[in-house]
Amino acid sequence: MIARTKGQVHIIGTGLLGTSIGLSLHNIGVDVSLEDSSPAVQSLAVDFGAGRSLNAGDEVALVVVCVPPDVTASTIVSALERFPQAIVTDVASVKAVILEDVVSGSTHSARYVGSHPMAGREKGGALSGRPDLFIGRPWVVAVEDNTDPAAVDVVEKLALDLGATTVRLSSLEHDRAVALISHTPQVVSSLLAARLAGADEFDLALAGQGVRDTTRIAASDPKLWLQILSMNSEQLIPVLKSFQKDLTEVLTALEDVSGAGSLAKIGSSLEKGNQGISRLPGKHGSRNTSYAQVVVMIDDKPGELARLLNEIGAANLNIEDLKLDHASGAQVGLVELSVLPSSEEKLVQTLKANGWRMAG
Repeated sequence: MIARTKGQVHIIGTGLLGTSIGLSLHNIGVDVSLEDSSPAVQSLAVDFGAGRSLNAGDEVALVVVCVPPDVTASTIVSALERFPQAIVTDVASVKAVILEDVVSGSTHSARYVGSHPMAGREKGGALSGRPDLFIGRPWVVAVEDNTDPAAVDVVEKLALDLGATTVRLSSLEHDRAVALISHTPQVVSSLLAARLAGADEFDLALAGQGVRDTTRIAASDPKLWLQILSMNSEQLIPVLKSFQKDLTEVLTALEDVSGAGSLAKIGSSLEKGNQGISRLPGKHGSRNTSYAQVVVMIDDKPGELARLLNEIGAANLNIEDLKLDHASGAQVGLVELSVLPSSEEKLVQTLKANGWRMAG
């Protein structure tokens, strides 16, 4: 692959996102230098192969700021001063407040273009970095009325080099969107997971994939999310209030299930959930498609999952999605395979012919 990004890229902050960007760019031959407030963390990212240390006299073309949101604006302002020829971008998940602080804090804000990759993992740090983290993921480039088109082009080329799909939004449009699709899910997941903290061990023993799916992101860093939520509170509050209203209506209906209209209200809420899910982009950005699910039982031992997928591939069958769960109290894995309905019969026949056990 020939890199679209030209010149040296300097990454400030070598946590998950900074290290992942460095690894990906380094793999396609881009000169990457790294900087972190912690020398030990910086050295770890260098040893990990994400780039090299910054040298005196380096001519940096692009600076990518990957620090916590509460220090992002000040780091951007500093970078604009330190690297007078460079375009500066950042990857913070809040944009409007940062843009306001940069504009008020620097006379060189024309060289700043905010951005946000819609990608991440529950665990941070350099060792969690992956060069493929951004492949196929949306990367928002915050474009305002007075944004320099040449600077936007530089940031978009960076995102494309990382395998992402660029989306142009204003800072306010971005913050409104992430309040709904990212920040509210984090709050809901964390509050639900908090109910588990004092739960009885016998109750937790029954936990299945449903509770794991809905609480997965609750494992995210609380300190980071405290910054994100507080900085985007203006956009987040209306969404949470709407959620609160819906939850109150369902709770009221449950408290009087035999009352007129109660079951209809609960049913309507569940149906609206179906409608919402159907609007989420599915594979390759298309509308969510209805798939057939086939659940296969596999022994919990090395090589079984690989053997299953190899045999499915040999039958020229395409798996649209896959989920793995473990049966409670048994050394058995449950693999839920999602395929197009037209492929379901052939998948079942293939599995049976190869001796696999199916659930249901």
